[in-house]
Amino acid sequence: MSPIYIDQNEILKRYKPIDAHTHKGIQGHALIIAGSYGKIGAAVLASKGSLRTGCGLVTAFVPKCGYQIVQIAIPEAMVLTDVEKKYLSAIAFDIKPQAVGIGPGMGQEEPTQKALHEFLITNNIPLVVDADALNILSKNRSWLTLLPSKTILTPHPKELERLIGEWDSEEDKFEKTIAFSLHYDVIVVMKGAPTHIIDAETVYRNTTGNAALATAGSGDVLTGIITSLLAQSYEPIDAAILGVYLHGLTADIALPETGYQSFLASDIILTIGKAYLSLENLE
Repeated sequence: MSPIYIDQNEILKRYKPIDAHTHKGIQGHALIIAGSYGKIGAAVLASKGSLRTGCGLVTAFVPKCGYQIVQIAIPEAMVLTDVEKKYLSAIAFDIKPQAVGIGPGMGQEEPTQKALHEFLITNNIPLVVDADALNILSKNRSWLTLLPSKTILTPHPKELERLIGEWDSEEDKFEKTIAFSLHYDVIVVMKGAPTHIIDAETVYRNTTGNAALATAGSGDVLTGIITSLLAQSYEPIDAAILGVYLHGLTADIALPETGYQSFLASDIILTIGKAYLSLENLE
């Protein structure tokens, strides 16, 4: 296995600068389906991450208990609520997003599992699947066949193990993840140090990021970033590659000011602008 390194050259092949004449209606609409009682922060982080990454519109779909929290925390986002107060039970919306991110802080209540299944049966919108949505899929493996082609999965090591099974070595892990990607026609973002992206038999290795990213909510922001890029019409593999690179770059940029210990997931969001500016300076 010889990975392709995600460096400045790879990014510049994929990065699309903003058209000076664009408007919010053509910058993409991202839908973030996330949150449960006590974990609405995950929906906030993912939604803020989406907005900061450049999509024109973001809607958060949350349980009723999250309505005020999201409206107050992110005045730029729109909010739709489930009929249930504390968890998601029926994913229904009348908007037409260009991409959906699902899973952060969602929980694994039985009605939530049923809601995910019913959503997947009818959904054909480009999709990013994270966190509890991954855990639900690992419990209901037949549902993996319902994912749209090139759906992006973003597991951390334990979530990956639940999906592909235990591995004996790094080589075994990559072989099993490649086989999984081929079988289900999905892109797997293997979060770690460093993060790898598996697209069928092609393996990409990210070159940005540091230990500061090992903090609560970091993965939620990554879900929002990648969903935003998908909504902006990036191809799924390009959204995954650019998203992971930007996510890591924010930690590299912020590190001199925050150090490893004081860096928060919110700092990723605050630093996305500087990460983008660094790309503009490369051109």
